[in-house]
Amino acid sequence: MLGTVAVLRRYPVKSMLGEDLDVAEVSRSGLARDRRLAVVSRRTGKVASAKYPRLWRDLLTLSAEALDDATVRITLPGGETVSSTDPDVDDVLSALLDEPVTLSSTPPPGATLDRAVPEAVLRDGIKAQVPATLIEIGAAAPPGTFVDFAPLHLLTTATLDHIAELSPYRQAHLERYRPNVVIRTGADGFTENDWLGRDLVVGDDLDPEPCAGVYAEVLRPGRIRPGDPVRLAARS
Repeated sequence: MLGTVAVLRRYPVKSMLGEDLDVAEVSRSGLARDRRLAVVSRRTGKVASAKYPRLWRDLLTLSAEALDDATVRITLPGGETVSSTDPDVDDVLSALLDEPVTLSSTPPPGATLDRAVPEAVLRDGIKAQVPATLIEIGAAAPPGTFVDFAPLHLLTTATLDHIAELSPYRQAHLERYRPNVVIRTGADGFTENDWLGRDLVVGDDLDPEPCAGVYAEVLRPGRIRPGDPVRLAARS
């Protein structure tokens, strides 16, 4: 027994703020309607990601809510909203982000994004010109989605608390890491590193890049809710 599900969240548009869920069906594609849309730069062809904050930090001033399988409502910083199906949605987002962009439901061939070196961002700030690596998204992702590596991102409260201790601001925000499932646990920080290659069971039944938390593939679809127990299978 590792702990319990503290937060269950999906992000209908990649790198925008998301919505908390009371219950979610989890398939091999991850949470329904999670990261099915993304903003793509018309200048570079790259997927916009808050992992490169110097250019895309304003994505985190927007929040997205999935109304149905085809429509996402995006709330702008002033409280106004725009629908993903509105004919002027690209113009609205381009003006806000100061970059010509398209809101897309289809990843471009060989879709990539820039990921700033996290240590450099912490040292120099989000507006600084820092080294970045080029990431091809979807290494273990279902086709047609904009997840970085795999369908689910899991993070513990212990890791958030540990990051806050290391931060000069003494805080760590979920919005920065945008996990799908936050697990409340009494384990030590970065305990997720011990999960690699093992099966995690969440609720009814529920492989890696450097990140806060871990990315996970779904082996057995099921339903999860906040409060559900989280267990780690024995090592094989």
